[in-house]
Amino acid sequence: MRDLAAGVARFQRDVFPAKANLFAHLATNHTPHTLFIGCSDARVVPELITGSEPGDLFVIRTAGNLVPAYNPGVDGVTASIEYAVAALGVSDIVVCGHSACGAMTALAERRDLTGTPAIAGWLRHADASSARTPATRDVPTLVRQNVLVQLANLATHPSVARALACKTVALHGWAFDIATGRVEDLDAMDADSTLAA
Repeated sequence: MRDLAAGVARFQRDVFPAKANLFAHLATNHTPHTLFIGCSDARVVPELITGSEPGDLFVIRTAGNLVPAYNPGVDGVTASIEYAVAALGVSDIVVCGHSACGAMTALAERRDLTGTPAIAGWLRHADASSARTPATRDVPTLVRQNVLVQLANLATHPSVARALACKTVALHGWAFDIATGRVEDLDAMDADSTLAA
């Protein structure tokens, strides 16, 4: 906790004054251009990876960057997606998986999750991802397949389906490699699908 308090002090002393005008604008304006859905993993920091400023991204982070298919029940992921798309009007949605993902590793290695029933239940949202990855222990392939499955799940949400039909939002799938910092664009059709650094 001491490190966090020191970080807050550095932010207030060094960072905030340099961005005071930006924060003054953000105090009354909330217009992010992108909904970024990434993993809860502490090594994956959307704003750092994308070089974004405060206010640019609306971020949802879940274990395994999972997006449950739409269900009329109330949940935080669905509400956040609806808010970003219907209320804030984001123009792009990124689902970003990453190397060495604990959730995908647990699935690829078929680990026993009976002692963690909430995790086991949550990872059921990746059943289709596992089915599309026939080889066991192939975490990199599972990470990529999972991003594609979560994009399909995302499109089942009514707010996203409407925005797609109106062509006011575009969906993107990325895979971030922690060791190299490379971001692979899973939608790219060309041979080199790594995004420019």
